[in-house]
Amino acid sequence: MFSTFRFKIYIIDLYFREMSVVELSNISFSASLDNLAVAENCVEKVCSELNISEEVFPNILLACTEAVNNAIQHGAKRKASERVFMSISKNDKYLQIVVRDNGSGFDFTNLPDPTAPENLEKESGRGVFLMRSLADEVGFQNNGAEVVLRFLV
Repeated sequence: MFSTFRFKIYIIDLYFREMSVVELSNISFSASLDNLAVAENCVEKVCSELNISEEVFPNILLACTEAVNNAIQHGAKRKASERVFMSISKNDKYLQIVVRDNGSGFDFTNLPDPTAPENLEKESGRGVFLMRSLADEVGFQNNGAEVVLRFLV
């Protein structure tokens, strides 16, 4: 039985797949924080080619950077021998960025609220919150080892 959250993501996935989808980029890189720039450059190039507005571009870049950072730090445990995968595609409505690692995932349904008073001074724990705030849709697959970011364009 689907939970409401999983059912919603499933329906959105079916909707995305039914539209004409164009894959724009598909890259992988070693799980080193130095490679955040590789992902950022890829996003910047694709957004430039698509003439993404200056209002939307920072949201796309920051949400993607957070997803890649999480994949490197938490999924791949900063092991340069591990790989992080990123694909960017577009349909008539959305720009979609998928970031995946080979880690075991995480419980994305039970995250602490980073805006709660006891969490305000913590140095980490805001990545998923930021992604959800910046992207129009955020979904997780493969037990959280894959994040799907969608932006209306």
